[in-house]
Amino acid sequence: MTRQQVIVYAMNGKLRWLDAADILGISPRQMRRLKTTYERREFSALMDQRGKVPRRKRITTAMVQRVCELYETRYRGFNVKHFHEHLLEKHRLKLSYTTVKVILQDAGLVPKKRKKSPHRLRRERRPSFGMMLHMDGSRHRWLEDAPEWDLILAMDDATSKVVYGKFVPEENSLSCLEALEHILKHYGLFAEWYTDMGSHFCRVNDQGQGPASEQHGQLSRICQTLGIRQIFARSPQARGRSERAFGTVQDRLVNELRLHHIRSYEEANRYLQNHFIPDFNQRFCVPAAQQGSACLAVKGKDLRLLLSLQYPRIVKADNTVRFERFTLQIPPSKQRYSYAKCTVTVHRFTDRTLGVSYAGKLLVRFSEHGLPLNASTPTRSARRAA
Repeated sequence: MTRQQVIVYAMNGKLRWLDAADILGISPRQMRRLKTTYERREFSALMDQRGKVPRRKRITTAMVQRVCELYETRYRGFNVKHFHEHLLEKHRLKLSYTTVKVILQDAGLVPKKRKKSPHRLRRERRPSFGMMLHMDGSRHRWLEDAPEWDLILAMDDATSKVVYGKFVPEENSLSCLEALEHILKHYGLFAEWYTDMGSHFCRVNDQGQGPASEQHGQLSRICQTLGIRQIFARSPQARGRSERAFGTVQDRLVNELRLHHIRSYEEANRYLQNHFIPDFNQRFCVPAAQQGSACLAVKGKDLRLLLSLQYPRIVKADNTVRFERFTLQIPPSKQRYSYAKCTVTVHRFTDRTLGVSYAGKLLVRFSEHGLPLNASTPTRSARRAA
């Protein structure tokens, strides 16, 4: 422990001045002289005075104690930058970032970090918004006394703007489809999708190898239909920019949820959409090299059917198809009287409901429990399947 840290501990009331004298190896009389000096010159006495430059601003001992008290009682776990923003905006303590960092480090509340080596291979940002989107999920216990959930985030490469964020029980194909549906409806069709090599994003032939040359998964099918190029990162370091941005989100979000006494993931999603993401974009977005957006309107595509999990089935003689534990009854239509022996597609939509389509046309929809949406009671086939 340095001399400066011992003095800050004594100023903050965590250490008696006589104990500080024993730690520094000086006499009580000398410690009384130091105490008088610090009380008279206050926090500026901790600074190096050999430059002979008078300090125009001096930080009082009471202010040092106030900063340490706020961090310990309300903002424990915040990083220095996040804590400094709250000091300026909510508590009106006009201290520089460096001063706050020195106070917290000398008080032992924040560890000193080694300077990281520079990233030697830099990938330039895409020039326009919508040319590339990063998507990732992070599993964590975001709320106290709550189970672990996944946070799915999507960020634009050119501007670092978060375009989607939501807490879900599990990151899978359906939750990623929900994110994709939101982005296409609110922003339009983007060009490239940068993700990790999760099993719902890509198929790998051999363990430890790269993605297979041909991809036939649910998400890959949608990307091929829409003309979105998929890019798979083989390591977290390959997506350094998005990993750093997502790390900033995760570091701030846990503390913000605790600060606002949020106890359920439903409340957390509302706070994420209405407050956190707009505030994050305002603070960290950067202007794109080129103005405008590269996103295109989606035309000639039925997004309702396209953005769903699809499973081919052959219709039985009684015009039913079996899906999971349900027997789904297909009603007659003007298109054709019977669908027996036809190959239809069973859809699971992003709202968890089911549907059956033939030749690109939706025939009937069911609830997630296999009940027709226009019926209040189960059909005979659904009751028999249950």
